[in-house]
Amino acid sequence: MTDEIRIAVFGSFHRGFHVLSELLKGPLASKVRVVGVATDDVQSGHISRDRRVWAYPHAREEETMVEELAAAHGLLAYKGRVKTPEFYHMYEQEWRPDVCIAATFGQRIDARLFGFPSLGFYNLHPCIDDGWPSHYAGPNPFKALLDDKSDHVSIALHEVDDGFDTGRLLGLSEKIYFPPGATVVDLHRLSSPIAAKFFASELNKMLG
Repeated sequence: MTDEIRIAVFGSFHRGFHVLSELLKGPLASKVRVVGVATDDVQSGHISRDRRVWAYPHAREEETMVEELAAAHGLLAYKGRVKTPEFYHMYEQEWRPDVCIAATFGQRIDARLFGFPSLGFYNLHPCIDDGWPSHYAGPNPFKALLDDKSDHVSIALHEVDDGFDTGRLLGLSEKIYFPPGATVVDLHRLSSPIAAKFFASELNKMLG
């Protein structure tokens, strides 16, 4: 279809997996075409592993779930640095996305990347309804929420800009409650399906 929206996913772990699943297999699959996937290379030194979810105990399969889902749908997941001439060329000449979504991605997105898609470059970020930008901006919001004894989280959909989780807020998901004793990894697992469906709903509104 010539009117399909071209979308690129920058994601990993459960949030990246569920967002990619929604776009490939959910109700929006007939409206969008996933043209590129970038995911974390957990063994690399360019994703700030020690400050992100990868610092916590997790299964090996959780490191590769996005890459394997992409491969099952004929997509090669990119795992290198995104701020390089090689990636810029692939992004601008081959992927040519109309819209991009970041969902647990360990590299900063620069102006050349977030300024390219005509329909915007967005991020899904955990927080609570505490104003925007949220107090929980940064690479490990779930730990900050747990440290503050929060019993719930919402997922913010916001534009990517030069700041760190500071771009214009489009909306907040419903509250997602979690039980006592929940860990950072538990919160990723609990919230990711809801985050993905929230993004799919918001993207559907954008597409009219």
